[in-house]
Amino acid sequence: MRIRAKIAVLVLALAFVCHGCGIYTFSGASIPAEAKTVSVDYFPNHAQLVNPMLSNDFTNALRDAMTNQTTLDMVESGGDIAFEGEITDYRTMPVAITGQTAAMNRLTITVKVRFSNRFDETKDFEQSFSHYEDYPSNQDLNAVQGSLTPVIIDALVEDIFNKALVNW
Repeated sequence: MRIRAKIAVLVLALAFVCHGCGIYTFSGASIPAEAKTVSVDYFPNHAQLVNPMLSNDFTNALRDAMTNQTTLDMVESGGDIAFEGEITDYRTMPVAITGQTAAMNRLTITVKVRFSNRFDETKDFEQSFSHYEDYPSNQDLNAVQGSLTPVIIDALVEDIFNKALVNW
């Protein structure tokens, strides 16, 4: 009987702590309690080197993160929490030189993000996020971009999510 009472007190205490000033999720996101919707605009690709699927893949990954890691409803535009921006860079360059040739190349993707929080404008930001993955120079970019791009997109989305909603 004493164990049940302790568990009940613990559950009530946890409920009061989590009730605080916003909605908390298991992802660590802190969202204003008034916020009900999120919008993620399409991120066009303005990079000089264009991967034709990158805009769709990135936009969908960011939308998926918002719907899977928050309780917010996705809306087409004008959400209480809103993301917009563009892909500004998609490039490959040599990074590890051995003798006269590169041993490794680096694929880098940069995304410029404008974030707005209707209920707390101090959280608004405009920032570029960049991430890269290295690959052997004896492999063609066309052969590796299908496996590298999702890894880079996942890292970018995590950084953006953390900056916007976790405040890391």
